[in-house]
Amino acid sequence: MATMKDIAEKANVSIATVSRVLNHDPTLSVGEDLKKRIFDAAELLGYKKHWEKKPKKRLRIAIVQWYTESEELNDMYYYAIRVGAEKKMKDKQHEYTRIFQKLDKKNGQKIDGIIAIGKFSEEQRKQLQQWSSTICFVDDPHSPPTSDAVVADFNQATISALAHLTEEGHTKIGTLVGEEHVFDSSEVLVDPRYERFHSYMKSKGLFETKYCYKGSFSVDSGYQMMEKAIREWKEDLPTAFFCANDPIAVGALRALRDHGIEVPGRVSIIGVNDSSVAKYVSPSLSTVRVPTELMGETAVSLLEEQLLDRRTVAKKVTLATELVIRESSGEYKW
Repeated sequence: MATMKDIAEKANVSIATVSRVLNHDPTLSVGEDLKKRIFDAAELLGYKKHWEKKPKKRLRIAIVQWYTESEELNDMYYYAIRVGAEKKMKDKQHEYTRIFQKLDKKNGQKIDGIIAIGKFSEEQRKQLQQWSSTICFVDDPHSPPTSDAVVADFNQATISALAHLTEEGHTKIGTLVGEEHVFDSSEVLVDPRYERFHSYMKSKGLFETKYCYKGSFSVDSGYQMMEKAIREWKEDLPTAFFCANDPIAVGALRALRDHGIEVPGRVSIIGVNDSSVAKYVSPSLSTVRVPTELMGETAVSLLEEQLLDRRTVAKKVTLATELVIRESSGEYKW
């Protein structure tokens, strides 16, 4: 293996000069010809520079989940984000602590940064910033402009699902969405999937308010919303429904099955998330895959950039989604 001494002999210069040139010492004043001679000698001899790797600092990170533990288990979307973050931190040997919903559980723990998963009120954000100024918000479209954030592209997710349904000939399309609000407020948060559904369908001249149903992001709510639509529209039921997440879509499938309505022969269903159950329900669920674990992993990487690499400019990362077509959606034949 070539050394700096070999390069110095080849280029007919001192070892110190070789070292300063190869390390791009800004205080060194030598001609470009000499620099070229040293770099050419290094390349000819196959010299490879070995940087001494400094061990990275182990971080102490708090994962703040806006859900309770029981709510998280009913919505695997946020669970998967948290799991992705925890796996990454274990790989990097960082320490972490979990806090579910109530921020008063922090008990004065000393931390380096926070991964805040979900939607937080202005008051909650202030509480988080008092605990640590280094925060990455995950799945909060209204995160402060001065903080890092990771979100999924729900706009594209909605468009890809609706484009597929319209290409299959569906013109009467309904939607089943969930409504959320932050822990300390009664304000209802607007779902970006519903906003995009409204704008896309309106642009196609197909939007009908009467075909839009709002509930919660759960299987039971999906069942109830679809059953209400079946009762209200009977033979005039829309031929397709876009559901804001997979649990809603699974509930909708059960309601259609219980009423003897064929899927996708009479009604097509598309969900969002591509949760583990999507491929195993019957019929298997068409859905939009959201990279939930990658969202958690990315949040950890962003915190590392802030805390270890000293990045000071806030970064917003939007992760792409992917339409996955299975048995629950098909060509309109009625």
